[in-house]
Amino acid sequence: MKRPILFLNLFSVSISFSKKGLKVVKATSNSVNIKDDSLKGANQKPYKLTACLILFFAIFIFNNSLAQSTVQERIRQVENGLTENIQTGDSAPSNLQERMKHFKVQGLSIAVIKDYKVDFAKGYGFADAAHKIPVSDKTLFQAASISKSLNSLAILKLFKDRNLDLYADINNYLKSWKFPYDSISKGKKISTANLLSHTAGLNVHGFGGYEVGKPLPSVGQILNGESPANSDAVRSLFAPGTRQEYSGGGITISQLILTDITGQRYETYLTEQVLKPLGMLSSTFAQPPLGIRQELLSAGFDGDGKEVKGKYHIYPEQAAAGLWTNPRDLAKYIIETQLAYQGKSAKVLDQQDTKLRLSPYMNNNGAALGVFVENYDGTKYFGHGAGNAGFTGGYYGSFEGGNGLIIMVNSDNGEIVQELINSISTVYGFKGLSKTRKVKLAEVPEQDLNSYLGNYQLTPELVLTVSREGKKVFVQATGQPRIEAFAESTNKFFFKTIQASMEFVKDDSGLIKEMIFIQGRTIHAKKL
Repeated sequence: MKRPILFLNLFSVSISFSKKGLKVVKATSNSVNIKDDSLKGANQKPYKLTACLILFFAIFIFNNSLAQSTVQERIRQVENGLTENIQTGDSAPSNLQERMKHFKVQGLSIAVIKDYKVDFAKGYGFADAAHKIPVSDKTLFQAASISKSLNSLAILKLFKDRNLDLYADINNYLKSWKFPYDSISKGKKISTANLLSHTAGLNVHGFGGYEVGKPLPSVGQILNGESPANSDAVRSLFAPGTRQEYSGGGITISQLILTDITGQRYETYLTEQVLKPLGMLSSTFAQPPLGIRQELLSAGFDGDGKEVKGKYHIYPEQAAAGLWTNPRDLAKYIIETQLAYQGKSAKVLDQQDTKLRLSPYMNNNGAALGVFVENYDGTKYFGHGAGNAGFTGGYYGSFEGGNGLIIMVNSDNGEIVQELINSISTVYGFKGLSKTRKVKLAEVPEQDLNSYLGNYQLTPELVLTVSREGKKVFVQATGQPRIEAFAESTNKFFFKTIQASMEFVKDDSGLIKEMIFIQGRTIHAKKL
């Protein structure tokens, strides 16, 4: 049977066909001679395929160009499709560069995963504004709390390799420091699974990091809240296993468990056992990130676009906040997790341990082991947000289908992150990730508008002031900037910049007696 053989060389080719295959016996700039040893003694007739190969190569180039143009079109749509979570009648999608300028964001980096592959990765703006160093897809950002996802890989691998109990008392594995249980824990012991799922009942939500050149505390000093640590001691708030309470302090205990068990530096173990197997060769947990060219490290910036002193902070709390990476590298972790979940790969964890890592610890949604799980009408994602001094971001990976996105921003202002998620998920059809909804603004009578003005007591320390300029209504909380409110009905308002609402309630005489303010929880604020 004759089988066509295709080459990407622009050569004139002489070949012979047989059932058992082909062999190259001669190649020059003008010809490649191929024969099959099984046909020794047979009459072998060479075939000249120069025209065929040129035609094939032309088709290959055309198809590749067509695919690239499709990717470029998706990039263009993403860059021009940013939307706020709430769109009013006059709202329209915005351009990425315009929104970066609006939010005073110096630089950011994106990667989009489609069908278990990176569809595109691209940087925007500046990694170093003062020296005009642009962000590229190789620029490293502080991953902040995304570090917790990679930490969970390391902990689960360590416990699997050493046949340790993920649900045993953490003091069984801690050597250099022991957790000081007290009456608050009610006799219940904290497990490593509790630490990774934020169900240990511990305090210390996050960490501020340390200015470059300042003394750095040991992990033990951090956990005890001892100088030079700048955070509180990590202690119990409530009994473990009763509810979820985000705790970077608990993740830092897991860091100490790893180093106490292995006797290795944290960054060494993570590099050898997690980053290298995943192919994340540009990433590091080293704090500070020694050995990396300075132009590859993005500086961090505050919400006004001003550079963080020393360019970035140092985080000895490596498991909670210490990873330096970029979206292209981080995509390798997401894709491997997706493949491992399907049982198609096991570079760090096998399918069983991956499913355990992605299983919410207490509810159907919420914190799993190092990740948060969200379910949108059957479409499930794992992911994590990020926020260090001068850096924000986040990622999502789908359980099925091999889709995902990563956004890393060198700014304290993370509002652009969700707008980009809205755009990417719309362009790529990632169900559930876009939070954009259209709202028709209501006309509020002048008399009602005036009745809403005044001060409202949200908490003993917090007063919310309602004011207006023409038809526009504004609110300002004690010590915070003023923001505009938009009328959804004659007495109910929402905000574009925060996920909150307020509703004005009248008494029997028609006077405003209180405001119902909802932001995560409901507050009945009395009018002063």
